[in-house]
Amino acid sequence: MTLDELVVPDTAASAAALEVASAHFSPALLNHSVRVYVWAAAHGTSQNIRFDPELIYVASMFHDLGMMPEFDSHTLSFEEAGGNLARVFATGAGWPVERRERLSELIFRHILGDRVEVSIDPEGHLLARSAGVEITGKHADDFPPDFRAEVLQRYPRLGFIEEFLACSHEQAQRKPDSSPGGWIRADLDTRMAANPLDDPSLRPPTGNDRQ
Repeated sequence: MTLDELVVPDTAASAAALEVASAHFSPALLNHSVRVYVWAAAHGTSQNIRFDPELIYVASMFHDLGMMPEFDSHTLSFEEAGGNLARVFATGAGWPVERRERLSELIFRHILGDRVEVSIDPEGHLLARSAGVEITGKHADDFPPDFRAEVLQRYPRLGFIEEFLACSHEQAQRKPDSSPGGWIRADLDTRMAANPLDDPSLRPPTGNDRQ
């Protein structure tokens, strides 16, 4: 499998979701959001899991927006704030109520990892699994090394670890009972530092490497 073989939804809602993410995320966090979709779609395709590409794509673009200052909630954890924001977006996109709620639910549940059963919620399972690949590298070995290298070449991680940890620590300090609060108490810093996606051999070549 290659990146170009993956289905990327060519819909107005997908394009608008990418536009919103591009306007509010740094390059590192934007690449992270795109990779979340890529890992989800690649795993779903390789495992013959039937999934809705548009639903996962839009959820991938919005799943971390609740951490951004423009959308941060002083009372809700970031996944709840992001799910609520995505619901409003989907309303504007003309999605029916049931589809709006599905989108919001995916974002609410993306922090649950392997606890989302594929037989019950295939899109939720794929989104949560791919978020885990990005954060701690869990299940990263499900993807062939050549594919992982291709993904990281096209969508490099840049300063993702540092930026995501800064957001998580800030959220945890203000909202200790939120999901980031739990992550920090469970030593997220150490677990992210051990992510195999940040192995130097998978990083895009620098100018010096090409000489």
